[in-house]
Amino acid sequence: MKFSNKIICLSVSAALASWSAASLAGGFAIGTQSGSGTGNAFAGGAAAADDASVAWYNPAAMTALPAGKHLTGALHVIRTSFKFSNTGSTGLLASPTLGNGGDGGGWAYVPNGFFVMDLNPSLRLGVALNAPFGLKTHYDDFWRGQLTALKSDIKTVNINPSIAFKVNNQFSIGAGVSVQRIDAELTSGANAAGTNIFKLKADDVGYGFNVGATFQPAASTRIGLHYRSQINYKLDGDATFSLAPQLNGPVTADLKTPASASLSLFQQVGSNVEFMADVTWTKWSNLQRLVVVRGTPLPAIPTLEFQWDDTWRFGVGANYKLNSQTKLRFGLALDQTPTNDTHRTARLPDQDRTWVAFGVQYKPSKQGTLEIGYAHEFVKNASVNNTTPAGSLVGTFKNKADILSLQYSHSF
Repeated sequence: MKFSNKIICLSVSAALASWSAASLAGGFAIGTQSGSGTGNAFAGGAAAADDASVAWYNPAAMTALPAGKHLTGALHVIRTSFKFSNTGSTGLLASPTLGNGGDGGGWAYVPNGFFVMDLNPSLRLGVALNAPFGLKTHYDDFWRGQLTALKSDIKTVNINPSIAFKVNNQFSIGAGVSVQRIDAELTSGANAAGTNIFKLKADDVGYGFNVGATFQPAASTRIGLHYRSQINYKLDGDATFSLAPQLNGPVTADLKTPASASLSLFQQVGSNVEFMADVTWTKWSNLQRLVVVRGTPLPAIPTLEFQWDDTWRFGVGANYKLNSQTKLRFGLALDQTPTNDTHRTARLPDQDRTWVAFGVQYKPSKQGTLEIGYAHEFVKNASVNNTTPAGSLVGTFKNKADILSLQYSHSF
């Protein structure tokens, strides 16, 4: 009984650790928030003002949009791949009868929408409706890592109204508030045979804010600075066991998401070329450990250690106007992971990533703009070494991601 409880305890711990990590990791946070941004690998987001999606990236830059109302809708099709190779698992996890989980990735469809309108020449209102975080992974049943991960399905929905004020022809400021909901369903094996399945379902609503500013020293140059606050969650849900219902019960945990800050540049070069660049800092060091509280006495869950680091993201992009209707986009970005070899899990086999992106903008009418963007993420191999009572999961994940974005904007 003690051995069984220990397995269950570590299974719950691993699942909860992966929940927060998978929801919040730089690699699996949903950085894809606009179709126009995808083609530039999201370089210059806090300074570029192509459409209403700027309401998310920097509300101050809403003042750079033409007068009137602007509506933008986008759909992002994301294909992820997480393939495990066993390099030295031990104990029961080394059994040749267990597989390597297949491809834990799959397809995801992420919509978002934005609206901006002017109240007068100096004042703009905007709203963003989007999904800042999310993950969907599913490994094969009875794989050697089933004690750490089987299925993860995490969704967020965020609404972010904002306001911007044009101080003068050079300076603008903006601010907004966010109301964000998170829902998660996670499963993993609660015994070595994989017959007792642990499931966690939990949710909460959190609140945050964002502020921004733009400086335009010349008509062809715009600099943007944007800050987004952390969000504090108190997650409430239930833990269930398919073969041990007596262990079912409520679970709570306090979770703090990271704050972030971006500095961006938009530069017009001649009549046909645009250049963008940005650097983004994210305070992932907020997530050092997670204390999980069970509403029932067994199994007890220890404090979960992450020891994550702050990260930096660097991006550059360029646009070339073929004619009055068509613009070509290009982008490159380097994106650090907050994870490390000691605490990385199968639910979050993240590593540093390189983005390569391109896209095209086409204006079918004076009011309408169509965007198509594509990005590929080259991800470094990610090693894991997770200890369970049945043995250690030791191996390497080979990961990649592809993003296709479709967007339509209309001004009126």
